[in-house]
Amino acid sequence: MNYAQIVLPLNLKGSFTYKVPHELLTEIQVGMRVLVPFGGKKIYTGIVFELHDTAPENFVAKEVISILDDQPIVPQEQINFWNWLSDYYLCGLGEIYRFAFPSSLKLESETYLKLKPNVTVDFENLDVNEMYLIQALEVRQLINLTDIEAFVPKKDIIKTINSLIDLQYIEIDEKIAEKYKAKEVAYVKINNEVLNNQNLTEILLKLNKAPKQKDLFLNILEKQTENPDLHIKKSELFEDGYFASSHFKALADKNLIEEYYIQKDRIAGYEGEIEEIEELSEAQKNAKIEVNEAFEEGKNVLLHGVTSSGKTHIYLEKIEECINEGKNVLFLLPEISLTKQITQRLEKKYGRQLTFYHQKLTDFERVEVWRRVKQNDFKILIGTRNALFLPFQNLGLIVVDEEHDSAYKPREVSPYFNAKDAALVLGNFYGAKVILGSATPSVESYYNARKDKMAYVFLQERFGNVNLPEYELINFKEAQDSKKVSGNFSLHLIDEIKKTLEEKNQTIILHNRRGYANVIECETCGYVNYCSNCDVVMTYHKSANEMKCHYCGQRASKPKNCPKCHSENLNERGVGVEQIHEEVSKLFPDNEVDRMDVDSMRKKFAYEKLYEKIEDRETDIVVGTQMISKGLDFDHIELVAIPKADSLLYVQDFRAEERAYQLITQVSGRAGRVSGNGKILIQTYNPDHSVFQLIKMNSPARIYKYFLTERQKFHYPPFTKLIMIELKHRKEEKVNRASQFLGSILRKYLPEDCVLGPEKAQIARLNNLYQFQIMLKLPRGKKYEEYKKLVLISLKEFEEITAYQSIKKDVFVDF
Repeated sequence: MNYAQIVLPLNLKGSFTYKVPHELLTEIQVGMRVLVPFGGKKIYTGIVFELHDTAPENFVAKEVISILDDQPIVPQEQINFWNWLSDYYLCGLGEIYRFAFPSSLKLESETYLKLKPNVTVDFENLDVNEMYLIQALEVRQLINLTDIEAFVPKKDIIKTINSLIDLQYIEIDEKIAEKYKAKEVAYVKINNEVLNNQNLTEILLKLNKAPKQKDLFLNILEKQTENPDLHIKKSELFEDGYFASSHFKALADKNLIEEYYIQKDRIAGYEGEIEEIEELSEAQKNAKIEVNEAFEEGKNVLLHGVTSSGKTHIYLEKIEECINEGKNVLFLLPEISLTKQITQRLEKKYGRQLTFYHQKLTDFERVEVWRRVKQNDFKILIGTRNALFLPFQNLGLIVVDEEHDSAYKPREVSPYFNAKDAALVLGNFYGAKVILGSATPSVESYYNARKDKMAYVFLQERFGNVNLPEYELINFKEAQDSKKVSGNFSLHLIDEIKKTLEEKNQTIILHNRRGYANVIECETCGYVNYCSNCDVVMTYHKSANEMKCHYCGQRASKPKNCPKCHSENLNERGVGVEQIHEEVSKLFPDNEVDRMDVDSMRKKFAYEKLYEKIEDRETDIVVGTQMISKGLDFDHIELVAIPKADSLLYVQDFRAEERAYQLITQVSGRAGRVSGNGKILIQTYNPDHSVFQLIKMNSPARIYKYFLTERQKFHYPPFTKLIMIELKHRKEEKVNRASQFLGSILRKYLPEDCVLGPEKAQIARLNNLYQFQIMLKLPRGKKYEEYKKLVLISLKEFEEITAYQSIKKDVFVDF
């Protein structure tokens, strides 16, 4: 095998062919990291994806420089998985590589400058910047591009370097630096020679003139004498402030003590007590039997359990069985920070057999988890979507909790893939079983399960036979007409909250809009404050007294006068969660009211503090956005109120009704989990809307039948496949022409009714980039694969047009 296909961490399609030097032929293996040159003198860390003997026809292949690993770091199952992701989601292997690997495992060369050997410099013909740089190189030999700013003004760096290269005084060098550094902890001990050979009395007499040095020496000696195996951490000696580092240094200089280092993991393991799994209820036992039967038939499972039905109990049982078989488990969660209770529960059961992997870890922490997973040190890994790429050795089970959650397929981070669907494919490559769990499964998952593409297991009763919450619809229009309202609340809703508080129970109020008001509007001329980077109105945040764009993050102070007509007649329009929180605080001044949204939860440990307040019953009412629907499992929440439920429905998205149902049902599941007396109040102008009526019936079968009927009528998934192509550029006219051109190419290959657009995106400009979209509605089955190949041909034709190469292009499959 003289040639290798190498994947590089660059946004480029496919892999690249390199020649394997003779001395590396016996060592190189698929899945190893290698150093390779690319584009001039740049050096990258690549992954070996294939070894073969086919020499390239049109160019001479460069050689692999070196191998970085003793063993493959990427298993064959992951290589198959990467290839599938690239093919299915029309993304590059380089994109996947960049997303999958911690940065510290992707070594890149760093550009340095150095003097040419034996060069004679004529300083009289150099300007000041050139002279400073030459003098610095004479002293330091090598200087990287970042450090040059200390000698040369930033604006003159390129000019200075080019000039010195032209004069043949300097040359460019590329160095590889290992980014990852193991964590080392400093420990101290008494010098062995001091203990064995010298008289301690004499040493102490000599230290009488330095009492603090003497006390420090005795402190270390006492600890070491009491427990010779104890490692004394250096930092602990200075905790109370009595000893200083100067005292330590003085003793070390006298060779009385010595410092040594031990490598430590950055990921701290669980230190608490291990608990047993609770016994399953009859309903759970029956569900587990159905799961077992499905696994025996080689099917994956959609576990559809109503809120508080105990899906986690079944997960734990299957995890236990998998571990007993000597296999590993991947437990996927949409967001780590909002699932504190379930992660604590798993920690208490599995202790140090379990670890976490998510984007909130530092890069070095991710490297350590990666390496320990490769060594098979953990039985269970809890993680978000990037955990799918870890080098599992013996994966036996994947659990995807809250499989419906949109966090599994964000549109902000490439590659754009759905972690739920990817988990099913990864499980297939590893021969692992997969459980998708949710109280409100996605329409596609429900449809696939009902079509027998996976087993459908329904848990229809709550754990302990607790009753499901009762739904009540409040006609807000009637309440307004009869003057039975106070602000955004009907008097009936206020009375129900009062009743709940009098019974010493807690209430959740859901309003899924950030900020205080949607817009500040001038009543005189109608002016509203738009974001200068995006075509969206800025939201007013009263707590910070500022206007904020929720797309690009731009901030501006709240205007005192209209910038256009200078009128002071500015009014707040629209209702945000801050306004609801303020209103509730005024309605119930004697009660503790907390807010839970992205803006109020920014501080460290904010989630944990709020959870503790709810658990200790130190808060009475929690007002929040959709995040209050996740992870809140408390005994005394009895009422959920949704004062402006219509805002959940009227969104330009064919999934709007599905997401409204999921959000309302999920937040409703927080109520009455122990008592069975939970109540849900949905306040709406349109109580006859099909979604509200079906939610009130509490019949999942009926609501999914309604969703599927609507989707089939308008040819949306799961009855068709959707691909969205989004083009972006700073010049609107250019991106418009480009999108029209791409649309014409697609229509050349695809039927007319499959290509919709191009049209301006719902938000026409984001971060100063104008956006145009083309939506492809493609049939399912074999025809889809044929059409997808034609889409690739179309995109390739488009990319070959030089004038449009500056256009940013994103492709979203199954968006």
